[in-house]
Amino acid sequence: MTTKTIQLENLKKEAQECKSCELFKTKNKTVFSDGCETAPIMFIGEAPGKNEDETGIPFIGRAGQLLRKYLFEVNIKQNDFYIANTIKCRPPQNRKPTAKEKTACKHFLDKQIELINPKIIVLVGSTALESFILDKKLTITKARGKIFEIEGRKFIPIFHPSYLLRYHSTQTGSPRDLFKKDLLYIKNLIES
Repeated sequence: MTTKTIQLENLKKEAQECKSCELFKTKNKTVFSDGCETAPIMFIGEAPGKNEDETGIPFIGRAGQLLRKYLFEVNIKQNDFYIANTIKCRPPQNRKPTAKEKTACKHFLDKQIELINPKIIVLVGSTALESFILDKKLTITKARGKIFEIEGRKFIPIFHPSYLLRYHSTQTGSPRDLFKKDLLYIKNLIES
């Protein structure tokens, strides 16, 4: 077992015992991460949903299955990515996490980023975008597919796959087409 593995396991235990916000009262499981701890790509989503809360695994519901389908299609393999969320516990009724909840969980995510040390951090959806890029005028539609450098790290926002569940077209310029192009771009960046 590597030092990094031990540190991540200890951090996960700390997250499971956390009572820094009220979400610990309503969660079933702490949703810490999934994927490879040596991955060049780190995906950061919004918050766990119902399926994630039941399993303890991020991006496992319908949106997560769609994300994983597209990752497979562009040949981003399981050992190429690590997935986490801005918060580790499910907000009731899948509501958006509050600023207080994100602040309470921020040190867990910051430490995950530090330990994984990915080449690229992919911000999945507007909540993740807002957590790292503080420009209030910047929407996910304007930011998606662009590289933002913050404190020496590369961040690339993409649509949240739950958004794609409402749009089935794969025609050029459709949300699904743009999503796939963004993932291909990310794949090419880590390979170059």
